Amino acid sequence: MTTIASESTWDVRDLNMSIEEWSTHIDDALQREDSFPAIFNIDADDTREFDAIFIGGGAAGRFGSAYLRALGGRQLVIDRWPFLGGSCPHNACVPHHLFSECAAELMLARTFSGRFWFPKMEELTVNMREIVDLFRKGRVGPHAIMNYQSKEQLSMEFVLNAAAKIIDKHTVEVAGRTFKARNIVLGLGARPQMLAVPGIDLKGVFDYTTFVEDLDYEPGGTAVVVGGSKTAVEYGCFFNATGRRTVMLVRTKLLKLIPDGETRAYVIDRMREQGMEIIEGAEVIRIEGDGSGKVTRVIASTPDGEIEIPTDFVFQALGEIPNSEEALEMLGVKIDPETGAVLVNDKLETSVPGVYAVGDLIGAPMEMFKARKSGTYAARAIMKEEISYSPRDWPDFLHTHYEVSWLGLGEEEARERYSNVIVIKMPPDNPNGLNIGLPASDRVMLYAMDQAHLSGFQKLLIDGDSRLILGAHHVGYGARDGFQYLNVLVKQGLTIDALGDMDELFLNPSHFIQLARLRAGQNELHDL
Repeated sequence: MTTIASESTWDVRDLNMSIEEWSTHIDDALQREDSFPAIFNIDADDTREFDAIFIGGGAAGRFGSAYLRALGGRQLVIDRWPFLGGSCPHNACVPHHLFSECAAELMLARTFSGRFWFPKMEELTVNMREIVDLFRKGRVGPHAIMNYQSKEQLSMEFVLNAAAKIIDKHTVEVAGRTFKARNIVLGLGARPQMLAVPGIDLKGVFDYTTFVEDLDYEPGGTAVVVGGSKTAVEYGCFFNATGRRTVMLVRTKLLKLIPDGETRAYVIDRMREQGMEIIEGAEVIRIEGDGSGKVTRVIASTPDGEIEIPTDFVFQALGEIPNSEEALEMLGVKIDPETGAVLVNDKLETSVPGVYAVGDLIGAPMEMFKARKSGTYAARAIMKEEISYSPRDWPDFLHTHYEVSWLGLGEEEARERYSNVIVIKMPPDNPNGLNIGLPASDRVMLYAMDQAHLSGFQKLLIDGDSRLILGAHHVGYGARDGFQYLNVLVKQGLTIDALGDMDELFLNPSHFIQLARLRAGQNELHDL
């Protein structure tokens, strides 16, 4: 095992550590926090000026660094954590994928409780802290892989486990050393927005970061979720699936980001069927605790009056705020006064020449694809490539107990824009409503055979005149990967005829191909 020097810095440049060794050291650094040295991997033999210093080693900084390096430039990436990869694998998107997988498995088990090979689930509350501990233990592996890959396979230069201090638009200080570069790329990320009510500091009030970092007790029988966004729903469905009463307090409208009303209604109906209590138009007034500082109840105003919810567990998911304060103070970059996002042009350059911003720092959508892509595009711009990037018309996705994917227009907006909208969907409209085992495909076959209305929902929207695909929506499992490729084809002008001419693997979530083929032969299209 590689030994660590006792000084405040640790030079790993000449060390060829395995993934397992990286894993051990990262875990040690996370445990020791301030006493673990800064980790340096800087090539002292390379006398070239840095083309860019990436402040923040999350998805945007890591992918941007790798791309700039691949283009022949010299980069340095700095992160306060002892690993590259940022918040996604540490306390953001990776844990919510784990919790959502648990929610899907538990929904299946509860639906078929006591039947076939499923155990009896009635009155069973799953240990939530046990799952959080499982994640904490497992996350170090991906951290180690990214450090190993970045050093040994991508030849990236980095300083880890140390916070960067911006001196000016060419200069950064970290762990007692000063570095200069032609450009600086800010990838400072974002943080959860907090409730502004009394009691927010009580033990038992969490957001997505503190939930996985600080949960040290097993929550009781009621979870209160504040918010109506992706994060609120994804975590709320997990809490519900563990067997807890789950109350969602939503200020406006739950899941208003889903563009198709019928798809949104299917999703919310299934959430309610699983027992979730959804109160729209609700505002938290205060959170109350006992003498020891622990949460005991939430007081909220609702359209039906003030309510009191006894609980020892509150999860807030009100969105995120870009970490733009240092960039504003030290560099004077322009920011959006409403959101706090750093303003950039289509080259990812801020109002200060030579200073770029990427990822969550530049605002919505705060998605992984945008972080990675914006990082690489900033690198390309720095290396004098002609590029233009602005995130728009992307496919989107979220978890409930299901996977929900969509792209393009919802039916309501499609009908506002087009006079001849054709709708193809499953299950089809029929006198028995949803009680038909379609769409039957990956991970819903048991539902399709026995609980047909739980087998999912699909909708395809087509312009009947041009025959172009306008939008696609899917609730179920296994379709999300296809949406990122389908979206490219739709933006290029995919028609129902071209979609129907593709090949599908039967049975699978790509029912859109099958449905398009059933209608593609018609000169005059009709709903299906």
